[in-house]
Amino acid sequence: FWLKPFWLKPASVQDSTPAPPQRSAFAAAMSFAKQIVVDCRGHLLGRLSSIIAKELLNGQQVVLVRSEDVNMSGSLYRAKLKYANFKRKKTNSNPRHGPFHQRAPSKIVWRTIRGMVPHKTARGAASLDRLKCFEGIPHPFDRKKRMVIPAALKVLRLRPERKFCKLGDLSSLFGWKHSALVERLEAQRKVKSEAFHKKKVATQRSQKATAKKVKVSAEDQKVLEGAGFA
Repeated sequence: FWLKPFWLKPASVQDSTPAPPQRSAFAAAMSFAKQIVVDCRGHLLGRLSSIIAKELLNGQQVVLVRSEDVNMSGSLYRAKLKYANFKRKKTNSNPRHGPFHQRAPSKIVWRTIRGMVPHKTARGAASLDRLKCFEGIPHPFDRKKRMVIPAALKVLRLRPERKFCKLGDLSSLFGWKHSALVERLEAQRKVKSEAFHKKKVATQRSQKATAKKVKVSAEDQKVLEGAGFA
């Protein structure tokens, strides 16, 4: 659909009607992938959630990893006060009816996105089914390419003198008990990832060196140039 938008007409048929605004380059890129893995580290929670919510409603499958490393603007003390205020919200007659106060970072991110989606409709419920959130980077997502969203990065959207905090720190203060476990598993993953990267770089170098040594005949060179490979 986005390859050939319905409002684009041939040059001979163009009229004065203004075309609707096109989506951002990132959004257009997301809509062509079967599944996008987004590394939450260094992103601002609200900005990340709003972009992901829109992509889910557009039909994109999204996996969020390293939820504990999401940033929130404002100090940890301020975030603590806000969450403590949220914890006081309950159903007087029966607190088991909700609202439910999630402690795990992945669940907090999931609930934030849910608030930006019409989750009580069939369309909204289906969009939430396309979302997965994790702490750390579990298998098989540690082997997949991870993306960032520039429009939601803290370094680009928050002024350098402003305070910020990490979602994992907030969760630990309110009862999330797996911070040390996630850190240990992440340390193991990074060792494996570094070894894999070194092996990949060595393979690429050897392939380039081999390609330089290969000699191509004049006839083959012409064919390659004609095909645009020279």
